[in-house]
Parts: sequence; C-alpha cells; structure tokens
Amino acid sequence: MNYKAYIFRLFFRIILIVGLILGLIYTIKIDKNTYAIILSISLVYLLINTYTFTKRRFVAMDDFFEAVKYRDFSRWFPEDRGPKDIRFLYTGFNEINRTIKEINSQNQAQYVYLQKILEMVDIGIIAYNLETGDVLWSNDSFGDILDVPSFKNIRFVENRKPDLFNTVFETYHREPNSISIALQNENIKILISDTVFQVDDDAFKLIVIQNIDDTLNKNESESWKKLLSVMTHEIMNSIAPISSLADTLQQNLQLALEQPEESQLELEDINSGIKTIKNRSEGLLKFAKTYRSLSKVTQLNLQRVRVSELFNNIQLLMEPSIKAKDIDVDFKISGPKLELDIDTHLIEQVLINLLLNAVDACKNKDNAEIRVEASQNSNRDIVIKVYDNGSGIPQNILENIFVPFFTSKTTGSGIGLSLCKQIMLLHKGRIMVKSIEGQGTVFSLVF
Repeated sequence: MNYKAYIFRLFFRIILIVGLILGLIYTIKIDKNTYAIILSISLVYLLINTYTFTKRRFVAMDDFFEAVKYRDFSRWFPEDRGPKDIRFLYTGFNEINRTIKEINSQNQAQYVYLQKILEMVDIGIIAYNLETGDVLWSNDSFGDILDVPSFKNIRFVENRKPDLFNTVFETYHREPNSISIALQNENIKILISDTVFQVDDDAFKLIVIQNIDDTLNKNESESWKKLLSVMTHEIMNSIAPISSLADTLQQNLQLALEQPEESQLELEDINSGIKTIKNRSEGLLKFAKTYRSLSKVTQLNLQRVRVSELFNNIQLLMEPSIKAKDIDVDFKISGPKLELDIDTHLIEQVLINLLLNAVDACKNKDNAEIRVEASQNSNRDIVIKVYDNGSGIPQNILENIFVPFFTSKTTGSGIGLSLCKQIMLLHKGRIMVKSIEGQGTVFSLVF
C-alpha cells in the first residue's frame, strides 16, 4: 500500500503547526496582539484538523481490529471514497478479509470432509479432555462398538459401566493392544490404542478402537473356504478312483462267490487293483502328512546370521544343480555387513523353495537367468529378492499361490509357498510377489 500522500500531508501539517507556534511566539514578543489572536485561532484549527486527519486512520484500523477480534470477516470497507491513503488502507483490509474467508472456507470444507470420513469408517474414535472428561469429538462407531449411546462426558460411561470405563478410558494403551471386553451377554475382542496431545493449556486423550472379532471371523471364514475347496478337490481326486476300483473288485468277487463255475477270478486283476488302491491310499496319506507340515512350524530358533553366510550356504547347495540345467544363477549383496535375526534352517528352506520354483519357471527358457539379491531399503528393512526371467505366473492364479495345497503343477503338493509364507510370518516379516507372464517373476522376503 502507498502512504506517501498521507505522510506528506501529515508532515506538511506538522511544519505548519511549528511555523504557527513560532509566529505566535514572535507576535507575542513584539506585542502584536491582533496577529497573535489570528495565529492562535489558526493554530487551534490546524491542531484540530491534524487530530481529525490522524484519528480517522486509527478509527479505521480500530474497526478492522474489532472485526478480527470477533471473527467478523464479512465487514466490507468502501474502496471508492475518502482520501487516497484511506482507500489504500480499506483495500488492504478487504484483501485480508477475503484471504481469511478463503482460508476459513477451505478449513471448513476439510473439516467436514474429514468428519464425514471418520463417521463412515467402522473404527471407533474419541477425543476428550483429560481433566474435565468433556468429549471434544467422537464418531458413531465408537458408541456402536462399546454399545453405549452418545455422551458429552466420559463420566457417563463411568457411572453405567465402570469396568468398561477402567479398561478403555483409565488404562493407557501406548501400543495397539488386543483386549476382550464384556458387552451384555457376550465378550468381544477389540484392538485399542491411545495417545495424549496438548492444545494450548489443555491435555486431551485420543482413543481408537476396532472390533476385530468380525474381521477375524471373516478372514478365518474366507481362509477356511479356500482351504476346504482345495482339500476337497485333492481328496476327491484320490477317493473317486479308489471307490470306483473297489466297487469293481467287489462286484467281481461277489460274482465269483455266487457263480464259482461260470466266473473265473483273475488273481492278476485283483492284485493289480489292490496295488492301485494301495498306491492311491499312500498318496492320500502323503497329502495328509503335508497338511500336518503346515502347522508343524510354530517355534523359531533365532540367531544373528550374516546374509553373506546365508547366501554362501545356499550357493554351495543349489548352484551345481541349477547350472547343470544350463541356468545362470547369481548371488549379490549390497552390503557385506547385512545381518538378520532368523532361524537359519527355516529361511534356507524358504530360499530353496523359491529357487526350485524359479528353476521350474525357467526350464523352457533360452538364456535363463536367476538372481538372488539382498539389500537394505530406506525403512532399514532388509529385503532378499529372488528374480527369474522364466514363464511368469498367470494373473488369474497369482492371488492364490499362497493358499495351502493350491498348485498349478501336475506334480506339486501346493504347500511350498504356503510354508514359505508361514515361516516369514513367524519371523514377523512378509513375502511378496510380482510377476509378468512371459517375462519373469520376483519374490521379495522383507525382514
């Protein structure tokens, strides 16, 4: 804003006041009373004019500051009348009002947007004053999960459900914690965490809860459906021919017993049929044993191991057989000092499974190549990746490759990758896969 004109006018008035004062002093000294009276009147007028001239600006600023104090940003200051410097001042005030109104509008939109999101989620959220217990904000899911109506102060819960109050509000859960709470005639499991934050001089507590019973039940149900679907398929594949062959043999034996002279019992056929039943039964037994192996690994023998040592063991074991199939295999570590707290035997089994899968994917590939690389990412997680440029995994079966007993191979058991995933979960890690059909696959082990 330009205040040069205002400063010039104020400075001119001050010069005039100083000149009139000096002139008044001079006329009094030389006893020119008439001139002294005229100069006195002029001095008073100029002082009043200067006061009014200066006050008008401060009144405008007082009006603006009063509007700011009471958050009244709807005030509009006229920009088309009054002295030029006042118009500049009003223009600045209006620009500030517009800016603040835009910021408030954006904040209000963001608040409404965030509020709608928090109301829609099935996670309960509440924030309340630690000293007074007054609720700052709460969504409907919080009351639904705890089976309480809407309340303004947490003492409402304390008076009606003291045990629930102590568990949820009085106990601190710095880390997400799974607990069971009693509601009416049932117990539900919730995941709860909280944090304390400061706003000005007041301390508030934010509590987040989630009913994980429904999630666990849903995931468990989906897992069982997939597992039972695959197991039913595998068991039926074994039982159907056994049942059919047993029925045929039983009919032949029945006929031979009823008509021994007309029906000749072929011992070779019976022997062959029984042998087939035996083989299929052994296959079904082997299938059951592989299922047991999925639940066998429950404990870890953790020890700190250098990734270089882990790779050396795998390389000595697998490289000869892989290269014998005319497949290049390369082991690479970004840092020789990378170390892991792992159960060496189990992680070796994971890498062996992944390498065997990679070999199988590359069996019909020219210039086949397998790479095993270890590095540390920006989150300080250590990642081991197994690359191959083989046939890749079709997208329609990619999401099922970790399901127990699921396999696209004619000779596979379908537990290799399931076992790998279970081992990684026991290590509090995860296994991921990316694959493009016809180009290759990469499995990532994240520790």
